[in-house]
Amino acid sequence: MELRRLKPDPLNLLVNTGVGKQNIDRKDACHGRRHPFCFEERKVTHMKKLLTIAGSDCSGGAGIQADLKTFAAHGTFGMSVIVSVVAENTCEVLGVQDISPDMIKQQIDAVFQDIGTDAVKVGMLSKSDCMLAVAEKLREYRPNNVVIDPVMLAKNGCPLMQPDSMDTLIHEIVPLADLLTPNIPEAETITGLAIHSPEDMERAAKKIHAMGARGVLVKGGHADGDALDILFDGERFYRFSETRIQTKNTHGTGCTYSSAIACNLALGCSMEEAVRKAKAYVTTAIRHSLAIGKGCGPTHHFYDLYQNGLQEREGK
Repeated sequence: MELRRLKPDPLNLLVNTGVGKQNIDRKDACHGRRHPFCFEERKVTHMKKLLTIAGSDCSGGAGIQADLKTFAAHGTFGMSVIVSVVAENTCEVLGVQDISPDMIKQQIDAVFQDIGTDAVKVGMLSKSDCMLAVAEKLREYRPNNVVIDPVMLAKNGCPLMQPDSMDTLIHEIVPLADLLTPNIPEAETITGLAIHSPEDMERAAKKIHAMGARGVLVKGGHADGDALDILFDGERFYRFSETRIQTKNTHGTGCTYSSAIACNLALGCSMEEAVRKAKAYVTTAIRHSLAIGKGCGPTHHFYDLYQNGLQEREGK
């Protein structure tokens, strides 16, 4: 399979929603000027379809917004089911308005009855009835490549999941995951184990796997030292480590990481390869994070795309 490096097209001048090749008059499209990011031509035959089921972050750094940016940065088609509307910024969460379970289910029906998915990322599920609605539909449609990020707290520490929903999360949501991606505090809450070392992370991963998740990635962003994440696929452990980047601008990193994994799985990667590539992607996004807002700013979802373009798969 040949890989061809393409320059990005931020003005969206050459989008072709059908099969075949669309030629654009480049000078006319750029108002008489040749834009440095434009293509001469682009061939689009198929895009992988990614669905995020999560909360909306009006500040754009996390939640649905971060997921859709990550999907776009990987050259996939993003869709969303909003389960909660969160009024938050880089400093605080001002309020949460949950969407009704019936509307959550209708949104999921709308996607699967028409378009379908190649992967699904599940993020914030604030309370039990939201979880039950999502679980019912995931069991009904049985999508491939379900990556679940059990979001419990915002980056600023504000709770995003009701504590009395933990049993529902464990019994209804965890068993639906092809990969569950808790950070250390979330893994401690789910398992009841104290995590102070990589060996503790491995024990937690095995315990969560026994709860029904087919794969578990315990993320070490809250630990000291290098940023070490540990994947357990039911048979063996894999470790992924990057030098920790000293920045406060990490809003939405968990959402971004899990969404990137879902993209890579949809694009045909093994679980280990999907995590390895997603780890590199989110590390780059953190390294070039954006000093936006007065608190914890967002990562730069499109840095690599803007610098290097999109790898397009040919001959597939």
